Amino acid sequence: MASELDDFFANTDLDTIAVRAGQLRTHEGEHSEPIFTTSSYVFESAEAAAKRFSGEEAGNVYSRYTNPTVRVFEQRIAALEGAEAAVATASGMSAILTVCMALLKSGDHVICSRSVFGTTSVLFTKYMAKMGISVTFVNPLDYDLWQNSLTDSTKLLFVETPSNPLCDVVDIARLSEIAHSVSAKLVVDNCFCTPALQQPLKLGADIVVHSATKYLDGQGRCVGGAIAGNAEDMDEALAFVRTCGPTMSAFNAWVFAKGLETLRLRMDAHCSNAMALASWLEEQKQSASPKVEQVFYAGLPSHKSHELAKKQQRGFGGVLSFRVVGGREEAWRFIDATKIMSLTANLGDAKTTIVHPATTTHGRLSDDEKKEAGITENLIRISVGLESANDLISDLERGMAAL
Repeated sequence: MASELDDFFANTDLDTIAVRAGQLRTHEGEHSEPIFTTSSYVFESAEAAAKRFSGEEAGNVYSRYTNPTVRVFEQRIAALEGAEAAVATASGMSAILTVCMALLKSGDHVICSRSVFGTTSVLFTKYMAKMGISVTFVNPLDYDLWQNSLTDSTKLLFVETPSNPLCDVVDIARLSEIAHSVSAKLVVDNCFCTPALQQPLKLGADIVVHSATKYLDGQGRCVGGAIAGNAEDMDEALAFVRTCGPTMSAFNAWVFAKGLETLRLRMDAHCSNAMALASWLEEQKQSASPKVEQVFYAGLPSHKSHELAKKQQRGFGGVLSFRVVGGREEAWRFIDATKIMSLTANLGDAKTTIVHPATTTHGRLSDDEKKEAGITENLIRISVGLESANDLISDLERGMAAL
């Protein structure tokens, strides 16, 4: 699947790309992108149909893998990430699954950051293992461990940066050198930053994956995923989608494409609000009788990844986490006392969300796996939305008063 991006959009600013890239107007002359809610397409002749199905002629065949609305979203994501091509999927997890199934085979080895979304860990340990694919989990910041974990069969290195939920930032350029030393590919989950704040491919990564459900949509409306990379790898990814069917619907693609139009503006606002909340929580940690044990947000100078984040990212993102003094009881008491924040496991929404990772997003991990990933019983994650920062801080005060 060769990239269809033209030189014009390849040389424009991100804000323009987010609004304009990928759209091809129909004969109706519509200004907003249309939704093509069709399962199939009509061919001019039997010969034309044969050429479409064989790939000899480009064009729409069946909406499981070719749809004009989905294509707009794919081309826009590719342009934003600086990729040759992109493939949309039904969810963020199906995006990761698609990468694995397209590029790995039985006997291959994957090295994965230990600080990833809990379901990502389960995908590798339970389901990829059934396919004969082995995985080694490592501390994402221990580059010697990444290097020493390489084997002759290592084909993929997988990392989230910033990580979920402790906001560890991994040096993408350094990790890409490690991967490429054995001709392995580096896959970066760019969900927390989006291309508005970070472009991993320009730092040496080979493939970027997204849960479009999060910031790409930005309002918690739809579930979807995206993969971006070179044309050859995306051809393999599309072949898997075509055969196995983890397809993004036309409606969801339309929602995501419209969400991208405001992506940078929203990400700037998320970053601003998150910094305000993280700074307030940091002040509580330093008070005479602290109820906050530790704050995790790369925008804080106290965070171990602060300097790298300043260099690698355009902003620090909208997700933070912190540990209250105590354990599960205190964490739950804090969460239950908030009135504005929504208790839900989703993130990247215009509405601020709060969750207890140890019993929700990372609840399927074993106690040892949680310990190694830093998922403690007193840890709380907040995805900071677009409400008033002052009102959100008031909500934090309610939580603190309950401790």
